[in-house]
Amino acid sequence: MITNVKEFMGEKAQALAEQARKLGARPIKTARGAATRSAERVKSLKRPIHVVARSGVRLTTVSQTLLQSLIELQEQIVTSALDDAAAQLENAARTESAMELARDQANVLRSTRTRIVEDMTRAVGILKEAGRDVRDVAADAYTNVARPAKAARPAAKAARPAAKAKRARKAKRAVRKTAARGRKSRT
Repeated sequence: MITNVKEFMGEKAQALAEQARKLGARPIKTARGAATRSAERVKSLKRPIHVVARSGVRLTTVSQTLLQSLIELQEQIVTSALDDAAAQLENAARTESAMELARDQANVLRSTRTRIVEDMTRAVGILKEAGRDVRDVAADAYTNVARPAKAARPAAKAARPAAKAKRARKAKRAVRKTAARGRKSRT
């Protein structure tokens, strides 16, 4: 009898040890899986980071080109204004009558208005070009970062319907059990 009890206890101890080993292996397996998935996610960040860094460099180039163009335009505007002012003073010094001076001033005002419109048109053209360049950089970054992420999502979404179906089956089973219990209590 003692031998039988010892054998029974040995079997139970062995079964419990096996269960403990299995339960101990699951958290390790889960942790390993989580670490593997995390490593994959970290590795997958390399491309988006590279794209964003390159986009930053391109935006810096665009802004530098924009500023250079605007400074050159400003220099041309100031030089032109100084040349016009010097020419006006020379014409005023050579003018013999007030009427001739007034006509020259009217001509200067017309040419100044035309020059200002041309300068504004050039400035707007420079800003439009910079805007197109910024839009291109943003579109490229979006294409290379956001769209690949959207393409990867359908695989994840494919797993979702299976989970939804499983939840639906469980809910139906729970409803059936509840209904069956209700019928038993009525009888």
